[in-house]
Amino acid sequence: MSTLRARGRIEGLPEWDRCAVMGVVNVTPDSFSDGGRWFDTTAAVKRGLGLVAEGADMVDVGGESTRPGAPRVDADEELRRVIPVVRGLASEGIVVSVDTMRAAVAEQAVAAGAVLVNDVSGGLADPAMIPAVAAAGVPFVVMHWRGFSKDMNNRAVYADVVAEVVAELHARVAAVVDGGIAPERIVIDPGLGFAKQAEHDLALVAHLSELRTLGRPLLIAASRKRFLGRVLAGADAAPPPPARERDAATAAVSAIAAHEGAWAVRVHEVRATADAVRVARAIEGAL
Repeated sequence: MSTLRARGRIEGLPEWDRCAVMGVVNVTPDSFSDGGRWFDTTAAVKRGLGLVAEGADMVDVGGESTRPGAPRVDADEELRRVIPVVRGLASEGIVVSVDTMRAAVAEQAVAAGAVLVNDVSGGLADPAMIPAVAAAGVPFVVMHWRGFSKDMNNRAVYADVVAEVVAELHARVAAVVDGGIAPERIVIDPGLGFAKQAEHDLALVAHLSELRTLGRPLLIAASRKRFLGRVLAGADAAPPPPARERDAATAAVSAIAAHEGAWAVRVHEVRATADAVRVARAIEGAL
């Protein structure tokens, strides 16, 4: 079986002969990762173009922070943040994804040029999301999700995190298909950092092959997350390094994900991960 076939094809998106790289543009003032550096529309578009120049295959634009404890932004503000950036990047020929839990934002983003809807709730946060995406006919990311940021840490309780995440994703994919989204347009994401502690995230990364049994392309979003900070802090419980000092660790997970057949990895800093997935592809080609 070819590597491309093993990773899966997604109807409506380009095909890459390796694990793709999704660059992140947070159009928020309170991102855990960049603290609002790209909150201005012009700066956000410039950032997206820069990520592509560094090797990103697509750019994921989000206007609502999903860090633990983050309050929700209202729909009008999310639209104000996101739509001009999506339009600006799409007009430059960039493959754009919109990171939103709201159907209205997804619909307007698709109209502005987005070709993928990345919903961290997998359609659970807004009952209108699945019908909207089905009508738009665009691909959809179904992430493992147990609730909003304000209390998701309380939901990080598992007897067997891998088995439970696989089962919950299986049920969610079935519901999404029943809602009218074609299976060929579905991507799955294990939701690293969402209602999970560090040991849960590590277990999921260690068992990506089991997630692939769901039969859909796999997106891994480990970039700068807390579990990497915990690993880097070490056993002596030193303070974890700040988010922006976790990019080498992120690239390590990207290389592992690429080797395990992930369709794409989602990262804040692209260059190291772009190199990592290309090296992983070269090694596969030498087997």
